[in-house]
Amino acid sequence: MKGWNNVSGPSGNARAAATALPGAIPAQSKTGDGAGSDPARIEARMRSDVRADGQVAARGKNGADAVARSVSPGIYAALDLGTNNCRLLVAKPSRRGFLVIDAFSRIIRLGEGVLSSGLLSEAAMTRTIAALKICSDKMIRRGVTRSRLIATEACRIAANSGVFIDRVREVTGLGIEIVTQETEAKLAVSGCASLIDRNCDFALVFDIGGGSSELIWLDLRRLEHRSRRTLYDRLDVQNCIAAWTSLPIGVVNLAERHGGRSVTPENYEAMVRDVMEATGEFEAAHGFGKKIANSRAHFLGTSGTVTTISGIHLKLPAYDRSRVDGCWLSTEEARTVSGDLLAMSYAERVDQPCIGRERADLVLAGCAILEALLRTWPCQRLRVADRGLREGILTSLMAEDGRYRRGNRHDRSS
Repeated sequence: MKGWNNVSGPSGNARAAATALPGAIPAQSKTGDGAGSDPARIEARMRSDVRADGQVAARGKNGADAVARSVSPGIYAALDLGTNNCRLLVAKPSRRGFLVIDAFSRIIRLGEGVLSSGLLSEAAMTRTIAALKICSDKMIRRGVTRSRLIATEACRIAANSGVFIDRVREVTGLGIEIVTQETEAKLAVSGCASLIDRNCDFALVFDIGGGSSELIWLDLRRLEHRSRRTLYDRLDVQNCIAAWTSLPIGVVNLAERHGGRSVTPENYEAMVRDVMEATGEFEAAHGFGKKIANSRAHFLGTSGTVTTISGIHLKLPAYDRSRVDGCWLSTEEARTVSGDLLAMSYAERVDQPCIGRERADLVLAGCAILEALLRTWPCQRLRVADRGLREGILTSLMAEDGRYRRGNRHDRSS
């Protein structure tokens, strides 16, 4: 593929991960409230309050201090450090899966320029560490006892990612794990599995990121219980993974390659062709076009691209997660929004309430990736998920702790 690394990781029978699937709809993310926090205080508290295994440590000769005593035995945190965004969820188990008690999201553009330089820039690392300090403070204040903090494509490909991870640990006390493409794909499935239409035969779950795009085809004919909706029974969606890949193309590197502010129809088509070259290799290896031709199939998108398209289609005066998460669009409706955005100037895209200045130069690259998927696999329906890796992490952690065992009261939700 010209100008890109080869598509990596396709597997006809990707092994299912032993992770649970979320049944709760988390609260809308909000910008952090960590302004004015003392980094030294955060670091000291994190190191003294949280052991290496994630449990809060007791201090003082007579047992736990006030901080440790106040900690609930089951507060979980999931952090997704992507190429473009830093996102945190803090939650506790509930009958319907989990209840989000805190959240944070900030655009940090960690992967800005990494495709050309091979390095995380100093400015990008500084922005990201500032966001991670807020995440650290939130985890401490909420008494997190179990967590998983992951980084994806930007850190996978940057030569200095090890230096960056060490610096994050030194400044914030957070231990970031750089996950494989396969792990990222499986977590994406886990995070949005409750939105899959089990009456279909196939579903394409996709996550358009900043530096890569994960594609996972599910063969839903493998489901043992199509009608049951307990959290335990949703585990078998992982067994439906028929093939997956991680395209080394995301909104940040695609916009850097073709331009993001002034996008002409010709630029847009060039972006679509780049992505189709990658999807074409994956399709040639697995032939899902033929498999879905006479079957019931749908798309399920977990990225900011599809949530933005949905918000614009719904004509929301401001982004509203409760309206977007789980909604259905026809592919024609999605394409109409993409066409409208292409006809806008950069300033007009900035003025869109569901886009804003921070994403106005990236949204058309996301639309081009979606268009390439639709041309490769012509499905008629797209479901939108404002959930993904963080939700997959939370439910997998809770499953490991036995929260979703059969007979557990948490399994009795519908």
